[in-house]
Amino acid sequence: MRDQTDTGTTEPIPSRLLLGYARVSTDDQDLTNQRAELHEAGCTKIFSEKITGTRRDRPELARMLDHLRPGDIVTVTRLDRLARSTRDLLDIAEHIQSGGAGLRSLAEPWADTTTPAGRMVMTVFAGIAEFERSLIVERTRSGRVAAKARGVKFGPRPTL
Repeated sequence: MRDQTDTGTTEPIPSRLLLGYARVSTDDQDLTNQRAELHEAGCTKIFSEKITGTRRDRPELARMLDHLRPGDIVTVTRLDRLARSTRDLLDIAEHIQSGGAGLRSLAEPWADTTTPAGRMVMTVFAGIAEFERSLIVERTRSGRVAAKARGVKFGPRPTL
């Protein structure tokens, strides 16, 4: 496949791989439906695991992120299969984008970083997540100040 550039020359387009990621939280759950949806969406390689999303170390997710090449598209059935939180989603999306790849969700078409509108939505989410984080930090700081004013001591108890 070739693409014409602004100069009129043709340059090869790097081949795009559609990579799928499927995850269920417990051994009682089944990956069959997610794998079928990803295969139907055109994914040629599917990384799947049975592991809770609250764990930071998800080996198949790490393998998939290491496997990414520019032009690849990571596809998930739903965003909650990929990330534990908005911050986690944004971190993973940033990692994917920094590798020159894209991210799309079958259930949430607005979350498609291969389109300008999808990138804009993710940018807005990143701003909201940053704002939310700053609010949490400020509330925590205020709570500590108020607790200290009430005589609450922080840290371990003195042993002597």
